[in-house]
Amino acid sequence: MIIKGLKVGLEIHQQVAGKKLFCNCPAELAEENQQPTLVIKRELRAVAGETGELDIAAAHEQKKQKYYLYNSYDAYNCLVDLDEEPPQPLNREALEVALTVAKLLHADIADEIQVMRKTVVDGSNTTGFQRTALIAMNGFVEVEGRKIGIETICLEEDAAKIVERKGEFDVYNLSRLGIPLIEIATDASIESPELAQKVAEKIGMILRSTGKVKRGIGTIRQDVNVSVPNGQRVEIKGVQDLKMMPTIICNEMQRQHTLLDVQKQLGRFSLEKEFVDVSFILEGCTSKIVQNTFNNNGVIYGLRLEGFAGILGKETMPEKRVGSEFSMYAKAAAGVGGLFHSDELPNYGIEQQHVDALNKKFGCGTKDGFVIIADQKEKVVRALEAVYARAMALQNGVIKEVRNAVEDGTTVFLRPMPGAARMYPETDVMPVIADTTNITLPKLLDESAADFLKLGLSKDLAELIAKSGKGEKFLEFVNQNPQLSHSFIAETMLPKLREIKRKYNIDIKKINDDEIGKVLSGTAQGIISKEAHEDIFIDIAKTGKFDIDKYKNISDSELEKTLKKIFAENKDAPLGTLMGIAMKELRGKADGKKINEIVRKLVTNRSVF
Repeated sequence: MIIKGLKVGLEIHQQVAGKKLFCNCPAELAEENQQPTLVIKRELRAVAGETGELDIAAAHEQKKQKYYLYNSYDAYNCLVDLDEEPPQPLNREALEVALTVAKLLHADIADEIQVMRKTVVDGSNTTGFQRTALIAMNGFVEVEGRKIGIETICLEEDAAKIVERKGEFDVYNLSRLGIPLIEIATDASIESPELAQKVAEKIGMILRSTGKVKRGIGTIRQDVNVSVPNGQRVEIKGVQDLKMMPTIICNEMQRQHTLLDVQKQLGRFSLEKEFVDVSFILEGCTSKIVQNTFNNNGVIYGLRLEGFAGILGKETMPEKRVGSEFSMYAKAAAGVGGLFHSDELPNYGIEQQHVDALNKKFGCGTKDGFVIIADQKEKVVRALEAVYARAMALQNGVIKEVRNAVEDGTTVFLRPMPGAARMYPETDVMPVIADTTNITLPKLLDESAADFLKLGLSKDLAELIAKSGKGEKFLEFVNQNPQLSHSFIAETMLPKLREIKRKYNIDIKKINDDEIGKVLSGTAQGIISKEAHEDIFIDIAKTGKFDIDKYKNISDSELEKTLKKIFAENKDAPLGTLMGIAMKELRGKADGKKINEIVRKLVTNRSVF
């Protein structure tokens, strides 16, 4: 449903398979439990961009005064990743994939591709900047009869992967740094949360249609830009689950509408910036945060917020309030552990007597509120500076900022919205002339799904095979095994393996297409039975190979001999019981259809025996 005035734009980031963008290291991630070969320590600082100005987001990160530890791995990293060697020429294979995507999105491809530097000092890159190149502009994607504009298509290097965030430093896994990343940015013509999800799904399908992008969790990431009438563009990063996208957008709409209501309620105002030491007031309270602060020689300072009574407790989105906005800014600025506001007190071990004393100390009237922060003095002061700035900004309604998506569909503040000041040319990489003469466009996956429907697959199964990227392999198996039904082949390739993984909780990565092909071939030739497939695939998952001799069918004469013996030992048993005994003894050794036919024949001629 179209929502009047709502503007949504998407940024899709898709990793490309193969090698990294500026070196020959593999575009793969080190295992989470893998020990790094080397750990390096860096401190980063922001520099002026091409405009001569310092980017606001970069300045925000630098104020945190953090240092960064990078886990490096010989198998996945080199001196380029460590910023100890200049980058190598742009990866031509990754560039070809980006150009293919640009053509599939009907975009105007740049004549010359110039790599730029984008200042990033949050620790996610050892250089303090991210290399990115504009590939194409002015494309479009059609969804439900509508053309959604594609403003830009870029090729950039992925960032290092965060491992752990500490108060004074962050730890990163360096193996992800430099993996080629295609960034697709739509315009803001998306007017409903549901349409945003469908546009993201369509672009994801187009990317997978190339057959050259990485698959799996974390290989594609969506950022969502949202604004409501009289609001501002807010960028929400890290939307992993597309099904949650409408919920995230709706929650951001609610947040912006609440902030606009607060703006009207407060009007224009000024606040006195006086940070008051209230440590002595809370010495006797039972709050764990307060007690931990005192145990670590910390302090508790507060700020009076004139006219804010009832404002701090207003809900901005589920389980988050205006006071939560202040807390997020305080944590982002200084990493403080505890912030309380007057609308939520008494609570958390802070009793009414403490609230009364705090109100008196701050000089609060009935319409006033306050916040208090407990931590080390230097951090508390930085945090209160951020709270004061955020409180003053409420008179402007919604402010531009970058937020991070949370699993429950809400968001948290990440940093201010960056601007053009963060960009400047990359002097270590030569420009590249775009050449699309040899690019052949692939068939889109939704077109392949339609072809699979014609082969007799159900709609769900056809879409599953198409989206998996295994369409060509499916057609190869169909041609190789005409004795088998197309649906049986498709079921064996994906649903059967997923069922085994779920049922037995085993890793099925070792069951590759070659092994599946051998199993299907043996089944088509009558060498192995369909009933043996589960045991076979479990065996392959554990050993990594298919031992066909272990699962060969017994001969028809041996099968009949065995069934006659079972029948003779259970002459008076009903058909169902005989079938159960036979299937248990012969499971995986003979075709179930043959077993059924012979047992029924024996029962029909029971008097002969």
